[in-house]
Amino acid sequence: MDLEEQQTLPHSPFAQPIRCIVKLGGAAITCKNELEMINDEILHKVAEQLRQAMISSSQKPPGMDWSKRHGASEICCNPDEFKDHSVIDCSPFIVVHGAEGIPSIGMSPFSCGWFTKEKHISSGDLSSVAKAIESGFTPVLHGDAVFDDIQGCSILSGDVIISHLAAYSKPKYVVFMTDVYGVYDRPPTEPDAMLLKEIAVAEDGSWSVINPKLQNSVELTVAAHDTTGGMETKISEAAMIAKLGIDVYIVKAATSHSLRALSGVLRSGIPNDWLGTVVRSSR
Repeated sequence: MDLEEQQTLPHSPFAQPIRCIVKLGGAAITCKNELEMINDEILHKVAEQLRQAMISSSQKPPGMDWSKRHGASEICCNPDEFKDHSVIDCSPFIVVHGAEGIPSIGMSPFSCGWFTKEKHISSGDLSSVAKAIESGFTPVLHGDAVFDDIQGCSILSGDVIISHLAAYSKPKYVVFMTDVYGVYDRPPTEPDAMLLKEIAVAEDGSWSVINPKLQNSVELTVAAHDTTGGMETKISEAAMIAKLGIDVYIVKAATSHSLRALSGVLRSGIPNDWLGTVVRSSR
């Protein structure tokens, strides 16, 4: 996001700091080889990890089940638990999911807004997100097909939404959850694929691999069914966020590594046994 674009953006309505923006990748929470099929096991575990990261372990978390599933739920929702927010130590999170084709998990009343080809976010949409957070809720957003001044209509990915939200809300860190352990130097299905542990972003937005030291260039591919650019778009948007001084973690969903990323413990240092990719400013 250059200076000219920043000057056209509306004033940020976020009154309190956001701890984390989370992207639940479509490849992680859906079965890509089946039409409109949720991966229930992964989604359930990701929800548990989000709940654990958002609410202090010393507090009893409130029940929040708005899934509207048929039959009795193991999680109850008691509105009285939300009357006194002071008894719940809940860190503000924003969640963006990448399963746009499955309306059953479009859990948020917030639209992605009216975007032009420059993908500007209207102040009304930002205010809706900010008000939800102030009221003790966690906004859940998703990408969608939007109007475009040039193409008429185009796909606005959740990754792009996150980079703009990060510019406004200045979260402490951002987590991209996907179906692989992070960014690789080539398609991860290849036998010699190497996980890139750390990527540094320069002030001009260019990026380079710091760990490990590579002999060859990085080969980024996009799956034929991925309309949002795949890993290449993730790296590009992660680099835009890292330029703001915000660390970005790309990690496999529903693993111990994703829980460590969500909890924020990686901000003090990346341990050798952590599997994932951190994208951060070279400054």
